[in-house]
Amino acid sequence: MNARSRWLMISVGLGVLLNPLNSSMVSVAIPRLQNVFQLNFTVVSWIIFSFYIASAIAQPVMGKASDLFGRKKIFLTGLVVAFVASLLAPLSPNFGWLIVFRIVQSIGTSMMVSVGMAIVRIHITEKQATALSVLSIFLSGAAAIGPFIGGVLIHWWDWPAIFFVNIPFVVASFLFAWRTIPKDEPSASVARNMSFRKWLDLIDASGVLLFTVGLVALLVGLLSAKSSGHVSFWYVIVGLIGLVLLVAFIRHELKTPSPFIPLRTFAKYPAITWVNVEFILVNVLFYSIFFGLPSYLQTVRHVSEFHTGILMLSLGLCSLVASPIAGRWIDKSGPRPALLLSGMLMTFGSVWIVTLDQNSPVISVCLALAAFGISNGLNSVGMQAALFKSSPKEMIGVASGVFMTSRYLGTILSSLLIGIVMGDKFSFGGFRLLGMILTVIALSLVFMSWRRRESGNLEELEFHK
Repeated sequence: MNARSRWLMISVGLGVLLNPLNSSMVSVAIPRLQNVFQLNFTVVSWIIFSFYIASAIAQPVMGKASDLFGRKKIFLTGLVVAFVASLLAPLSPNFGWLIVFRIVQSIGTSMMVSVGMAIVRIHITEKQATALSVLSIFLSGAAAIGPFIGGVLIHWWDWPAIFFVNIPFVVASFLFAWRTIPKDEPSASVARNMSFRKWLDLIDASGVLLFTVGLVALLVGLLSAKSSGHVSFWYVIVGLIGLVLLVAFIRHELKTPSPFIPLRTFAKYPAITWVNVEFILVNVLFYSIFFGLPSYLQTVRHVSEFHTGILMLSLGLCSLVASPIAGRWIDKSGPRPALLLSGMLMTFGSVWIVTLDQNSPVISVCLALAAFGISNGLNSVGMQAALFKSSPKEMIGVASGVFMTSRYLGTILSSLLIGIVMGDKFSFGGFRLLGMILTVIALSLVFMSWRRRESGNLEELEFHK
C-alpha cells in the first residue's frame, strides 16, 4: 500500500469511526443525562432510539445518494453535518433539542459509513482485503472503546465532552479527505437530469416515511404505557397507529420496485431470512448488556462513570481479540461451531447476571462482559459467514444491506426491551428480570445454531444451484 493509499485510509477511517463511537459512548452517559434533565429512564432512552432509527434510515438512503452525486461530496457533507451537530448538541436548552441534534449527528456520521467502504473498494486496488479489514478495525475498535472513552470524558469534563470530542476527528478527516479522496462524479449529469419525484421514488421516500412514523409511534405507545404505570387509552391508540403503519410499510415494500428494505428477498430466500432473524436476536442480547450494564453499575451499584468505563473495556477488548481468532476457526470449520459456542457464552453471561445480588463484588460483572465480548467477536465473523453461505452470488449486495438493517433492528429492540423492563427507574429487580429474558433468548440461539447442521446443507445446496 503506497503513501497516498495510507492517507486515504486514515481520512476515511477517522470519518467512519464517528458513528460507532457516538453510538457507544452514550451508554455510560444515560444516568448522568437523567440527573441533568430530571427525566426518567424511559424518556432518556430516546437518546439511543433516535440515533439508531436515524442510522437505519440514513445509511441506505445516503448510499444511493452517493451513486448519483459522488461519494466524495457525500463524505465531506457528512463531516460538515457531524461537526455542526457535535458543536450544537452541548448547547441544547432542553432534552428535546438534544434529541434533534443527536438525530442530525446520526445522519452526518451515517453519510460517511455508507460511502466509506465504497471509497476504499474503488480507490485502493492493491491489497484491497487488507484495506477493508483495517477499515473494519476502525469501526469495531471505536465501538469497543466507546464506553471507556465516554466514562473518562464524563468523569473529568461532564456529558458535553462526548460531543466535543468529535470535533478534532471531524476536522482531521475533512482536511485529509479533501486532499486524498479523488473526485468521483460520473453520475452527476444523471443526478442533474433526474426529477425530484424520480429521486423520491429511488430512495423509496414513502417506505421511509411509513417505517419511521410507524416505528416511532409503536415505541412511544409501548414505552409510555410502561412508564406511566397504567394502560392509557391514548397510548394504546398511538401504539395501534404505529402497528397499522408498519403493516402498511410491509405491504408497500413488497410492491414497490425500489424498496427501502427489500422484503421480497426474505420471501424468496428463506435461508437468508433465518440468518437475519438470528442476527437480530444476537444484537438484542449484546446491546441489552451494552446499554443496560452501565446503567446498572452507576444507578444500582453507584459506580462512577470512570470506573464503569474501565469495566466496560473488558467487553470491547474481548471482542477485538476474539474476532481474528474466530476468522481462522470459521475458515477451517464453517460458522456453525463458532455460533454454537457464541450462544453458549451468551447463555452463561445471561445466567451470571441473574445470579448477581446487591452484595456481589462489582468486578464480578467482568465475567458476563467477557462472555458477551467473546461471543460478539465470534458473531461478527460467524454471522457474516453464514450470510454469505446462504446467499447466491447475485444477491450478496442486497443481502448485506438487509443484514445491516437487522443489526439496527436488534439494537432498537434491545433498547425497547430495557425500557419496558425498567420503566421509570433502573432497579436491581428489573436488571435481574432482564437477565432472565436474555437467558431465554440465548438458549433459543443455541438451539438455532445446533439445528444449523441440517439447514446448512440445504443452504449450501441452494447456493450451488
